[in-house]
Formats: sequence, structure tokens, C-alpha cells
Amino acid sequence: MALLCSFPSHNTLLSFSLSTPPSHKLIEPVPPLLYLSQPLRQPLLVRKNNSKCGAVADIKAVPPIDANQEEEEEEESDHKVLVGPGSEEERRGERVEADYDWTEEWYPLYLAQDVPDDAPLGLTVYDKHIVLYRDGNRQLRCYEDRCPHRLAKLSEGQLIDGRLECLYHGWQFEGDGKCVKIPQLPAEAKIPRSACLRTYEVRDSQGVVWVWMSQKTPPNLNKLPWFENFARPGFQDTSTTHELPYDHSILLENLMDPAHIPISHDRTDWSAKREDAQPLGFEVTERTDRGFAGWWGKAKDKPLPNFLRFEAPCVLQNNRELVDENGEKHYFTGLFLCRPTGQGKSMLIVRFGTTKRSPLAKLFPQWYFHQNGAKVFEQDMGFLSSQNEILMKSKVATKELYLNLKSSDTWVAEYRKWMDKVGHGMPYHFGHSTISLPKEPAVVEHAPAGLVAGVSASAPAKGGIGSMYAPNLANRYFRHVIHCKGCRTVIKAFQAWKNALSVMALTLTALAILVSGRQWKALLLVLATVCSAGAYGCSTAVALNTTNFIRTHRRL
Repeated sequence: MALLCSFPSHNTLLSFSLSTPPSHKLIEPVPPLLYLSQPLRQPLLVRKNNSKCGAVADIKAVPPIDANQEEEEEEESDHKVLVGPGSEEERRGERVEADYDWTEEWYPLYLAQDVPDDAPLGLTVYDKHIVLYRDGNRQLRCYEDRCPHRLAKLSEGQLIDGRLECLYHGWQFEGDGKCVKIPQLPAEAKIPRSACLRTYEVRDSQGVVWVWMSQKTPPNLNKLPWFENFARPGFQDTSTTHELPYDHSILLENLMDPAHIPISHDRTDWSAKREDAQPLGFEVTERTDRGFAGWWGKAKDKPLPNFLRFEAPCVLQNNRELVDENGEKHYFTGLFLCRPTGQGKSMLIVRFGTTKRSPLAKLFPQWYFHQNGAKVFEQDMGFLSSQNEILMKSKVATKELYLNLKSSDTWVAEYRKWMDKVGHGMPYHFGHSTISLPKEPAVVEHAPAGLVAGVSASAPAKGGIGSMYAPNLANRYFRHVIHCKGCRTVIKAFQAWKNALSVMALTLTALAILVSGRQWKALLLVLATVCSAGAYGCSTAVALNTTNFIRTHRRL
């Protein structure tokens, strides 16, 4: 994303690890096409290894070149620029599998500050629907998002005295999922023991709510992410949440791709300029079953200044350390928590933080950085949505589709190769050499639920469809604003001020018409102009927070 290169890394060099842990299973070499969980259909848009292309130029005749020699030279040239095998097993054509179960992981649900106090919140992890809320003691509770009575969504319910009520028939639940009230039950009857909810363990850690998805294995607190820089004294961060219409693996690819920033996000802020596009240097220092890490920067930078770490299941951080003129060390972090929310959907929590904030940044309100972040995602959305569609239709691994350059795409290749090792433990995956397709078709919900329904109905103009006001992830309002208390509050304030200033402008204009004194007319008209300008400014601020970015050459 556009701010990624501004927040790079640790100076603690990690040991290079390529050994195969005992949990690994070495699998015999497989044909170069794919390992699939189901039969392949005819692949689309597959890159042929023997395809050639070249530029046509007006040049003088040269002696004929041997075809075999030319092909060898082309292969050697490709090896110099394209990402190749990263481990001995990969060079030998062996596939390594690591023990992995996607449910035995902590997933980022929401920023703790944005969890509503007065309504349940419906969320998903892959295709699992869950409901999150705060009880009467403000303790976080998380259940499967369905009532045991007739499967209604509890996230469409309400909170009554700290209990979660299903709005279909009024069943109420509390604490560990126990049903405490059924209005239709006779007075002398007991509530059935089976009328209880399936619960999920949640933790609030460093301002983020995490959920443990396994109901068979107790939560492993050693896997709960902890970020050293966010615990440092004086560390300040700007955090936002964005819901996005493409797969979380494509989102992670995009976030670990610094090479696209100068082009896609040219002049979005002061850190991205098209003329800065150049070869990058990468050094992988760690590969494990849980991810990878290493240094990166401009190819000419020695040593490489930025440290990137990806850790299962969906955590990416980019760190950098700087020493100021007084010898004091400062820390910068770009943290990206990417939750898979279903086929072709994801939710991202972005956190940029530092121990030394720029004086210029202090002049801007938080909502300005939030809308700028939304603009960054909109600049990439067309590319990433189409990439998602092609991956799903092609049904082949990424090595058959991508041309990964060593000087720009090293992290992307590392991520897809990591998915080769653990993808068998996911609901579906697209790895470098392997894929497993979704076993169930995606379910598209046309009616809004819970908090989303309430907010969307209160402001139907911001992306509403007909009279249902269905959420639309192509619209900034539904991607960000409904998930951010701060931006919702700011927009309401700007709308209130716009209405008040508009009324004042009309009133002052009317008074200016009625009064006879020339000086009073002039004064009232000046005040009316000021109020009109204020109303216009408020309207512009609302539009800035709710209107999608459109590239200049795409505007009508």
C-alpha cells in the first residue's frame, strides 16, 4: 500500500533457516502442473513456458544464430531476473508439507475501540459466521452466529441488560452461551440443555480483538501475536479497518509488494512518486512452517534498511529503525492484519505507528489519514479484483500465471511457496505449485445484517441499493466508515454543521433582503457568504470520507 515503504525495520538479523523440522513430510516429485484437491477443468490464461515474444526494431542484418544457443541464452537470461527455487527440496522437485490446521490459529476480528457497546457485530472467518458483542460487564463474548432454535442470525438481534437476544422469537443468551429466557416456554418448564450456543475464545491484545477458531483444541496463547514496537514507551499509531472485495491472499500479496507503490499510488502522499520506480533488493533470512522474514530496500541500499515478517495465519509487519542526530533510536512499524472473510472477500486492520511522529502529521485529524488509506485501496481495487477473478477461473497454481521478478516480487513468491506447505490445512488455497479449490460455492447475502443494517439504513444514500440498503463493498462508506466509530462521528458532526450553516446562510440572506440600511445589507450578505462557504466545506469533508477515488483518466 502507499504508506508501506515509509514504515520499514529491525536491525536484529535473523538466522537463515532451511532445515526440515520433524513435522515435515517430504512428498515425491510431482508433475510440474499441479497438486489439486479436485479434477482440473480446462485452464484459462495459463502462461506457457515455451512462449516467446520480442520487440520489432529497424536493425541491420546480422549473422544467423543457432536456435539451441538462442534458447539457452534466453533461459539463462530468465534465470537472472525471475525468482527461482528457494530451498534444496524445491530444487530437487520435492514438495514439503507442514502440519497445519487453519482453525488452530488466532484471527484478527476488530479494533477493540470500534466494537459497538449497544449492538452485536456479525463477522466471518473464512465461511464461519460468528457474532461478537460486549456483555453487561463490557466483557467480550463471541458465539456462532445462529440461534439454536431456528438458525436465525444472532447478529441481527439486540442487547438487553447485557444479554444477547435473538429478534426472531426473543430467546436470550448470556455468558458462556447459556440460554436464560424463552418467552414461549410454559412457566413450569425448564429450558432444554441443548438450547445453548457454540462459543469461541476471544482476547483483546494491544487494542485488537482476536478469535481462536478451534472448538476441539484449547487456545494456544503462545500463538497470540505480540508486537514489540507497539509496547514501546511513547509509541503512537493510526489504526483503520477496511473490508475489501478480494481474497485475503491477494490482499497480502499486495501489501508485501513495495514495487507497485511508486506507480499505482503516484502522488497519493509525499512518499510515492512514479519516477522512483526502480529495482529492489531482497534478502530472505528466515523460512519456517509459520512464515518467513527478511530485509528489503532499494537495490543500491547497503545494508537493506527495512525488515519484513509474515507470520501465520495472516499477519504482516514491516519495521524500520532510525537514529536521529542526537543518537536516539526511533522505531517505525506498518502492521497489516488480514482476516479471510470468505471466498473473494477479506477484512484488513491497518496500523501505522512510530516512537517519533512527524510534526506535520500532528496538524492533520485522524479522519484525514483514514480517508487517505481508503483512497489507497481504491487505487488498487480494480487490479486486485480482476486478479481474484482470473485465479478462480484459471484453477492453476500461480507459477503457471505469474512472472515473479527477483528485483520486485520476492516476497510474493515466498508467500505462495509458504502456502504450498500449509495449504492442505486451509479451506482452499492458491500456492506457487499447488492449489485446492473451495469445496462449497460462495454464498452471497443480499440482506444486510446487524450493525451493518442499522448504519446502512440510517444513511441509504451512501451506497444503498433500492429500499434494502444492501452493503456494497465497492463503496467506501461500507468498506470503512461503518467499521470506524471515529469516522462515523466525524461525518455526523459535519452533516449537522452543514445543515446548521445552510439554515443560517438562508436566514441571513433573507434578513439582508428585508433590512433597508446599506451597511447592514453588506454585513448580513458577508455573513451569509461565510456560512455558505462553511456549509460547502462541511459537504466537501463528508464527500471526502464517503466518495470513492476515481483516476483522472477514468472520470467522465
